[in-house]
Amino acid sequence: MGAPGELAVVQAFINTRNIEAGEDELPDAAALRRFLSQRGLLGSRARVTAADHRRALDLREALRALAAANNGEPLNPFAVATLNHSARQAGLVAGFAASGAPHETPTANGVDRALGELLAIVHRAVRDGSWSRLKACHEHGCRWAFYDHSRNRSSTWCAMALCGTRAKMRTYRARRATH
Repeated sequence: MGAPGELAVVQAFINTRNIEAGEDELPDAAALRRFLSQRGLLGSRARVTAADHRRALDLREALRALAAANNGEPLNPFAVATLNHSARQAGLVAGFAASGAPHETPTANGVDRALGELLAIVHRAVRDGSWSRLKACHEHGCRWAFYDHSRNRSSTWCAMALCGTRAKMRTYRARRATH
């Protein structure tokens, strides 16, 4: 089961790159435009450049690093710099809704606005506590973003049957090799 609500869009964005399979759903600017427009973040006829595509892929990996930090990994300072740069490019501005609830709004246009919307979703998820449950799989050959639905927020792998079993088998083999 995936992330709840709008956080599912961020999870889907991160998971457009399947590290284990060596596949990328966003190989070019046209694929990025399709992904963003299908999720209502960008007009279907919007212009997406190669530079936009590169910035989006950088943001995707920075978000993966942020999700990995939710799984106990140290946060890469380059990822933080990328997140902050993307927020500046998007013109992400903090404000308040008519209800008085805080919200973030990107003021840029085009792809920068769409990427800013993804960052705004992350901000809201941090605020409501759901972000800490979006994790990158601890298995370095996988790194799939998954939502930790466990009661105590202790899930480490995207799937125990796959990545968890691999990790446990490596540990078992390493122990046997030392005996």
